Amino acid sequence: MLSCTLSQFLEDQPLSYSDPTAFAARPDSAVPLTSAAILDLVLSSLDDDKAEDVVQIDLKGKSAMADTMVVASGRSTRQVAAMAQKLMDHLKETFRLTVRVEGKETGDWVLIDTGDVVVHIFRPEVRDFYQLEKMWQDIGRSGG
Repeated sequence: MLSCTLSQFLEDQPLSYSDPTAFAARPDSAVPLTSAAILDLVLSSLDDDKAEDVVQIDLKGKSAMADTMVVASGRSTRQVAAMAQKLMDHLKETFRLTVRVEGKETGDWVLIDTGDVVVHIFRPEVRDFYQLEKMWQDIGRSGG
């Protein structure tokens, strides 16, 4: 039986999120893969899908896990799951970026990890319960 922690497993995984050959296939239409470009696409996709209460939190200097966290709400489990799927499709189509996703099946809280930008899409009740953005904003204010 193999036993390891999640952090040990993730440390052993390659950190490549994109296929470098994908850009060679369509060089004229390829968008450079930068943190800012990913964030722009995330915000645009959420806006197009009528996400509510979109909050952007700068994590630079606060966490090594990502540069930015985006928190948004959808009105129902169906809308949350649909917004997540469309965002994943846009990321793959634009950047050939395969992301890590959790929670899409239930649609209460979907986490999409692009590497540089972490996106949380909640149903409003779940978002109110966890108050994730408040926790991260408070960390920034306290300096730690």
